[in-house]
Amino acid sequence: MNKILFWLKNARYIALPQSLFPAFLASVMAAQHSNFSLTLTILSVLGVIAVHLGANLTDDYFDYKRNKEAIMSQSYPTQSPIRKGKCNYLVHNKTTMQALLKVIVFIFSFSLLIASIAYIYRGIIVLYYVLIAGFLSISYSGFPFRLSYHGLGELIVGLMFGPLLMSGIYYVGTGGFSSAVWMISVCVGLLVTNILYVHSLMDYNSDKNIQKKTLAILIRNKNANMIVAFIVIFLPYFILLFGVFFRVLSKAYGFLFILLPLSIYLYYILFHYIYATKKTFTPRWWMGYMEQWKAIKEAGIDQFMLRWLLARNICMFFCILASIICFV
Repeated sequence: MNKILFWLKNARYIALPQSLFPAFLASVMAAQHSNFSLTLTILSVLGVIAVHLGANLTDDYFDYKRNKEAIMSQSYPTQSPIRKGKCNYLVHNKTTMQALLKVIVFIFSFSLLIASIAYIYRGIIVLYYVLIAGFLSISYSGFPFRLSYHGLGELIVGLMFGPLLMSGIYYVGTGGFSSAVWMISVCVGLLVTNILYVHSLMDYNSDKNIQKKTLAILIRNKNANMIVAFIVIFLPYFILLFGVFFRVLSKAYGFLFILLPLSIYLYYILFHYIYATKKTFTPRWWMGYMEQWKAIKEAGIDQFMLRWLLARNICMFFCILASIICFV
């Protein structure tokens, strides 16, 4: 059990809401279909969890292999139970690269087993999803393209946890596709992208030190970065308007605009962080749950984590509210 917990922590299980909540929303939307299969849907969600954890470990493997010296000299605070240094478990020799590779192979083998079952029932399209997900998971920081080193990491994760994940689960669960699912999945993909983009904006210097070219580093200019942040944070609301106006989505989805004040506040406090103002912020009940806050504050990373957790919570709230709307 201790070994399982060890690898779950290394695989950053705390980030699972980025995939679990979109997966839950896709499952709820699929449940409205007459051809819905609960068993296949549950299996697909388990597959998503496996791919997410495996992709996180794969990212560590290739990053550490390429930038070992830079990672070992990182100056991240490591006393936080939530935000630790890059590849912290490798830096401190708690495991080996060989053991890490074995765990990665095991996790992806498990996901392939699940995909094989889905393939039997849903056919060749499942194989296409497996190939795309596998390629993006490995190419994120590994061969052949090292996408995260070319400023594409945030966009790739948004694609994987938005349109690819949600349409894939919907297809496995129902055997078909839905224009409403596609539109909502783009919104979710942007919200997931926002989680990573907020992180990369605040981790600009650290990522630059290990030669990881995030979207923020690719853009470079603070003003331009804040324009991109504005687009990523608020574009989902414009997509919702479009969907409701053209009747792709029901009017009930307009209720999601209740999250707009949270998004405005996120942009406001992100602005203060990027432009290094002295103004500090504290969690409020309406921002949602922010776990282990006492430890985060003691570690001195509360201003960083406040913004990251708020971005995560907005994505979670969106998925939860959209799931409720499905039953309206």
